[in-house]
Amino acid sequence: MTLAVQPAEVDFSDPGAPAAPAYGDVYHSRAGALPQARHVFLGGNGLPGRWQGRERFVVLETGFGLGNNFLATWDAWRQDPARCGRLVFVSVEKHPLRREDLARAHAQGALPELATQLIERWPPLTAGLHTLGFEGGRVELLLGLGDARALLRELVLQADALYLDGFAPLRNPELWDEWLLKSLARHAVPGTTAATWSINRPMRRALASLGFEVGLAPGFANKPEMTVARFAPRHLPQRPAGREAIAPGARRAVIVGAGLGGAACALALSREGVACTVIDALAAPAQASSGNPAGLFHGTVNPDDGPHARFNRAAALATQALLAELGLPHQQGLLRLETRLALDAMQGVPGYVQALSAEAASARAGASLTHPAWFYPGGGAIDPGAYTRAMLAASGATLRLGTAVAALREAADGWQLLGPDGRVVDAAPLVVLAGGHGQLPLLGDLADDLVVQRGQLSHLANAPWCPTLPIAGEGYAIADGLGGLWCGATTQDGDLDPALREADQADNLARYARLAGLDEAPRGALAGRVGWRLIAPDRLPLIGGLAADGAPAEQLRLQPRRPGLVLCTAFASRGITWAALAGRLTAALALGSPRPLEADLLDAVDPVRLALRRRRRPGR
Repeated sequence: MTLAVQPAEVDFSDPGAPAAPAYGDVYHSRAGALPQARHVFLGGNGLPGRWQGRERFVVLETGFGLGNNFLATWDAWRQDPARCGRLVFVSVEKHPLRREDLARAHAQGALPELATQLIERWPPLTAGLHTLGFEGGRVELLLGLGDARALLRELVLQADALYLDGFAPLRNPELWDEWLLKSLARHAVPGTTAATWSINRPMRRALASLGFEVGLAPGFANKPEMTVARFAPRHLPQRPAGREAIAPGARRAVIVGAGLGGAACALALSREGVACTVIDALAAPAQASSGNPAGLFHGTVNPDDGPHARFNRAAALATQALLAELGLPHQQGLLRLETRLALDAMQGVPGYVQALSAEAASARAGASLTHPAWFYPGGGAIDPGAYTRAMLAASGATLRLGTAVAALREAADGWQLLGPDGRVVDAAPLVVLAGGHGQLPLLGDLADDLVVQRGQLSHLANAPWCPTLPIAGEGYAIADGLGGLWCGATTQDGDLDPALREADQADNLARYARLAGLDEAPRGALAGRVGWRLIAPDRLPLIGGLAADGAPAEQLRLQPRRPGLVLCTAFASRGITWAALAGRLTAALALGSPRPLEADLLDAVDPVRLALRRRRRPGR
């Protein structure tokens, strides 16, 4: 997969009908984009009536274009007093608009308030899924940027309505053929409806062959007819057991761990209507691994844009969006030195990451740097404790602090949490284990695969150089705003010593000196903090369900899961970056809402992957 997607070139010469020269077609009818959306896509799918009384309603669209169908659907949801609790609108787009073109397209639109919010949240044009939240999380746009034929295979969701809205079949045949429609049908359930302005006969035949009842309805403007359909298959294909909701219908959850992961899970679940209780053995939130005074968040880049880079990118963008929503003060912008690639081999994406020469990076950092650097405008540094507390406050979760959980016991209606004395501390249909290394006893055999790593960071009260923005390379440096900085951090596997060490401080200050280009490391009083990271062998988190009893499956997607229990842990040194996305993913996996990641990335963070790899090792 490539990092960037090719943006659309839009011809605005006809204000009534913007066009796509690459396809020789217009984006919408000259009779009006919103009237077309309301007649064809809302009316053709029986909306708003069909979402009334529902907890969640999912729309899946081919071809986001200018976003008018989304805006019309959002507006209809807003205007309906009997609307569903949550509207999730999923759309794929091969050539998304640049932000400035999106603003131009809606400059004279009929829904300026909604269009402004969409433009403000418009993501960098990077490949993959982007989650844009509105209405306090009650409206969600899951926007897939890239080729629809690849993205539709990777989506994990069940749609209630399908909007078929590519360019004309003769101009854009790959969005209308049987192969693509079969990919869409995989996301349908009995009763799913579909609508499109097209009456293309091969398309209608393909829908009918896939189990849709296909009909014609009065069309919009100069089109006398349009196509409507309803999914009513004779035989239902079996859905992969590993993709089923882990706690469908749960209205209450207990989350063990009041750090970054637990707070993010509480926030995401609360937005799905789940009442959350967060339990922690310590006396206050963010006292363990999430208790450092400052930490970095940013994406990563690698040449093949593999799973680590894609997951980190999705996570960093989710963090950036959540921090903006919460209004949390933080240091914005981050430099990461690049020591392997030459500048001409570094390819950035506007709004996500920019490649800087050593001279340009030096100017930003206020120091003499010897390497080029990646500049992440949406990255930065923040107090993880403040972030944790803000998420907990926004979630409305009940906190039970100073409460240890020593064991779990499966019950008929969920899980019981047992204290050190064996008594039941709490019980719920959904339990999320979202702590760090202190929860290893609750993880069973999985704990054997994980590494507990000690890390010491150091504080220098009077620094000879404070970076003007956070900087990372061999180590990192974060200004404290008072003339000092935090720098670090060490990595010692299996070391549980909580004491600050002079040798570790010397290592941290030596790394800081190399970052700053100083001739020698500064001296300072021993000061800092020790924490522990929980790390999986592949350095990706563990987010998902545990394998159910019985013979193990040879594919993660086919592995049944223990009902009502989800892990969200092993955040390594990336807790700030990963928390927001991990919380969303935990909620989606538990409740069965559309997953915010592609299927291959779900597998990349699935806790069961570790056991599957053990079984596949030679000699076993």
